[in-house]
Amino acid sequence: MGLSWGSSGARVAPDWRRLLPLAVGTLALLLGLFAGWQTWLIADEGHANDRVHQAQDETVRAIAAELDRQRQAVRTALDAIDPAAVLTDPVSAAAAVKARLPQVLDVQFYSPGMDEVLHANYRQFGYAKAAQLMAAQGETGPAVAQTVYVGSDRRLSFVMPMGAGIRPVAWAWIEMPFAPLEQAFNAISPASGRLDLRQGDDRSALSLLSHGEPSAQLEDTAAAIPHSAFSVGAALPEAFIILPHVWPLAALLSLLGVAGGVYLLRMASRARARPPAESEVDIPLPAVVRQRERAAAGTPRAIPPPAPEALPPVTVDPGIFRAYDVRGVVGKNLDRQVARRLGQAIGAAMVEKGLREMVVGRDGRQSGPELAGALAEGLRAAGVDVIDIGAVPTPVVYYATYRFNTGCGVAVTGSHNPPDYNGFKIVIGGETLAEDAIQDLYRRITSGGLRDDGHGALRSVDVLPDYIERIASDVQAERVLKVVVDCGNGIPGAVAPQVLEGIGCQVIPLYCDVDGSFPNHHPDPSDPDNLQDLILAVKQTGADLGLAFDGDGDRLGVVTREGEIVYPDRTLMLFARDVLARQPGATIIYDVKCTGHLKGQILDAGGSPLMWRTGHSLIKAKMRETGAELAGEMSGHFFFKERWYGFDDGLYAAARLLEILAGDLEGRTPEEIFATCPRGVSTPELKIELAEGESQRFMQAFREKASFPDATLVTIDGVRADWVDGWGLVRASNTTPVLVLRFDADNPTALKRIQQVFRDQLFMVNAKLKLPF
Repeated sequence: MGLSWGSSGARVAPDWRRLLPLAVGTLALLLGLFAGWQTWLIADEGHANDRVHQAQDETVRAIAAELDRQRQAVRTALDAIDPAAVLTDPVSAAAAVKARLPQVLDVQFYSPGMDEVLHANYRQFGYAKAAQLMAAQGETGPAVAQTVYVGSDRRLSFVMPMGAGIRPVAWAWIEMPFAPLEQAFNAISPASGRLDLRQGDDRSALSLLSHGEPSAQLEDTAAAIPHSAFSVGAALPEAFIILPHVWPLAALLSLLGVAGGVYLLRMASRARARPPAESEVDIPLPAVVRQRERAAAGTPRAIPPPAPEALPPVTVDPGIFRAYDVRGVVGKNLDRQVARRLGQAIGAAMVEKGLREMVVGRDGRQSGPELAGALAEGLRAAGVDVIDIGAVPTPVVYYATYRFNTGCGVAVTGSHNPPDYNGFKIVIGGETLAEDAIQDLYRRITSGGLRDDGHGALRSVDVLPDYIERIASDVQAERVLKVVVDCGNGIPGAVAPQVLEGIGCQVIPLYCDVDGSFPNHHPDPSDPDNLQDLILAVKQTGADLGLAFDGDGDRLGVVTREGEIVYPDRTLMLFARDVLARQPGATIIYDVKCTGHLKGQILDAGGSPLMWRTGHSLIKAKMRETGAELAGEMSGHFFFKERWYGFDDGLYAAARLLEILAGDLEGRTPEEIFATCPRGVSTPELKIELAEGESQRFMQAFREKASFPDATLVTIDGVRADWVDGWGLVRASNTTPVLVLRFDADNPTALKRIQQVFRDQLFMVNAKLKLPF
């Protein structure tokens, strides 16, 4: 033994000459075994990639076969129709096709020269549909298959000629179910990688379907499916290989490690077999003597093993867990320890749902790097892999959750709050956390037991080029508009000018240098005071429009050349008309602070209006529930599901607005277009500051005591009273301890009357309120 006790009970010092070969041999053996495992991974790496590529090829063949089957079925049904009767009675011809092929979802016929397509309003007709029809005229082989959205339903589309000969009698547009392609795609295992079905063949192509390992790395090129716009991308598995990717070298290191370890262990074993020196021998004592020694010394107490080191206690303020995010003051109730615990709690909630990868980004605040780093530490301690995308607007975090197929993201942002604030907007499994889900994180932290022994990975990725390219590929301005962009020194300044230049606009930047102290004005476009510099800049430069973003880029403000502030509810009217032109009957959601004229505008455009509670998380949840194509809030949040992903994105909303203004068929100025949106006499958001927690108590009392006998009441979020000539609202803010009020009416007289009614009711609950109107 290397350590023994003498007869007197004295401890003998260890013989390090004997222990060292044992330690070094064990380490060498472990390293050799590790190198052997690395050898196997390196040798199998090519085979693993080959299996993914084989699955890719098999998927291409399976989908091509399914497309051929559907193409042939359509061709057979069309050939049974008299081509001469197609244009004279297209309704009967379409019915005949559907009778022969019941799975057909839609059939339309167009003239040989497609004149009706050439002169169509593509916003209503559909750009993708028009492009597919026009491209069919130059095709000589089988009809090219593509996919289009009809409402929320994805469909397979073909364009086929009618009649024999070189020049067709007509062209048939056919829409088929997309489900058979989805079944063919999902039927093939991606091995240890991932397969993506896309429309297009590059990294910016539209992703249609995906299955396999989310963390696998997508190849730059995809395999095209013949006679279609589809391709299958292969994402290859990432093996944990840290040695050079040369298997003979790894095998040699393995052999040396194992051989050296065995040799040293054998040396240590022989050393232990030699008899110890005389001074080390424990001479046996008679049993009686041993008993006397033990009695004199007393029975030694067993020493318990040291307890594992406990994490330092952290006091977490429950007040930072708000209705739809976590937000506090840095150095007061928010620091890196709170951020780390929050990361552990988020990670625990993810692991319970089988989710293992999280995107983390931050805005431009000075506390952002420390808090984002601590959050990532907590996530990794919970066993979650982290994709760090750096300093980006919040919508880019949301985009990255789709881009990397994680469904999970955290934006570390204080949004429009003062510089000493910061916070966390959280998405888990595609759901933006709110209310009970936010409180669940607090309960997890305070109950203890959070995992701290995980080993989540960390990688840094620059996703901004993909985000900018994705918007530019979807949105283009048909004429150049000059735009002043005011980012208030928030993080949108690093991205917004590039996005808007990418869609074809001339951008004049204003306060676009990112500075977390916000030296020029507060980055909150809902406050008219923060728009005065933008109004002046638009007038001085002769720009067509001014756009303002909040501190993290998920809200948009608009001013005209004449200095008019276009409130978001009127901007939403333009968005609704544009979306409903392509998606008739779609649900459009707006919050309780929006003008009463909005409902009528949505109905006139053929949509289904739905008023809902204020809050970006609550709006997104309602969109998922109802399948809405568009939503907006009076605060400037806009949510596009049509052509986008359904999250609130001020930068994308700005691009869509410029697309509408630049593409006006009548060539009107932005002022003339906005003039078509009805406008009453309204106030901005008015705020009454109260003590922490008092706003909720006030609203409870207000609901019980207030009386509006001649008005229609809406109480889904605060109290809104609607009259025929206007309305008023009071609600408790979910982010700060204030009451929020807004009033809107057809004329100043009605506005004053409604404000007086609310003034009386507010004073009835608390006569000491200091009203801002």
